[in-house]
Amino acid sequence: MDSHAFQLESWSRTHLDQVERALEQWVTAEAPVGAVHAAPAALVDAMRYSVLDGGKRLRPLLVLAAHEAVGGDSGAAAALRAACAVELIHAYSLVHDDMPCMDNDVLRRGKPTVHVRFGEASALLAGDALQALAFELLTPDDASVECTTQARLCSLLARAAGSAGMAGGQAIDLASVGHKLTEHELREMHQLKTGALLQGSVLMGAYCGQPNAVALAALRDYGAAIGLAFQVVDDILDVTADSITLGKTAGKDADNDKPTYVSLMGLARSQAYAQELLAQAQQALRQSGLHNTLALAALADMVVNRAS
Repeated sequence: MDSHAFQLESWSRTHLDQVERALEQWVTAEAPVGAVHAAPAALVDAMRYSVLDGGKRLRPLLVLAAHEAVGGDSGAAAALRAACAVELIHAYSLVHDDMPCMDNDVLRRGKPTVHVRFGEASALLAGDALQALAFELLTPDDASVECTTQARLCSLLARAAGSAGMAGGQAIDLASVGHKLTEHELREMHQLKTGALLQGSVLMGAYCGQPNAVALAALRDYGAAIGLAFQVVDDILDVTADSITLGKTAGKDADNDKPTYVSLMGLARSQAYAQELLAQAQQALRQSGLHNTLALAALADMVVNRAS
């Protein structure tokens, strides 16, 4: 499984074009089928500002790569909707995380954060609306996605984003400011805050196809490894990269006295741990019994060895 020979840039470009076109179409002020009124234009402007034209789109790519890995001949419509849904949830979480009541940040993806650009009330509502739209995308009125698949995808996304996932991790993060956590406590926080949605993205993509039990277990392990690795690398970049490279405020974790892998383990040990997690992800793919995992392998490598 030579992920280095895989042309990730070309593969990503093709799949991201699909995602961008779909987001452009679905995040709109037009009234959805069956609705009496269209969404207020000002609210949609804030929603589109937060989700279009920016970001790595890692979560949508994981959905689509996992779908391909389990056999992408069926469920393509569901996979595209799932890819956009996870990106909407991710975008909403960033809008809320950046607000003064949370991380109070002014820069995201190289531009002013949503509350800076549109005001706090509009940012709050935009995040709420993005979250709702994510589940709307997973439950189309037509027959493009089977009802059982709709239910499974909604369940996976809700769990990944909720109190036992992303939101729960953010709550732990806020409560941990100024406190020294053990490595176990820090890992648990990041498995929820960051890892749950990344792992959920992998599983949602898999469930758009027909995975067997062995493949599902392996993909769950793969998702857990890269989910934690992503946050470890984020902690590393917060102290090694500048704000222009990151597209967000560098050094903010230390300024806010937040527990991180670097503050707990040191830079060198954190870098080594990220590589260990990459090896775990690659091992999980080898044990999956799946033959089309090059995209997943390359994405794992990108997560750990990225510069921003």
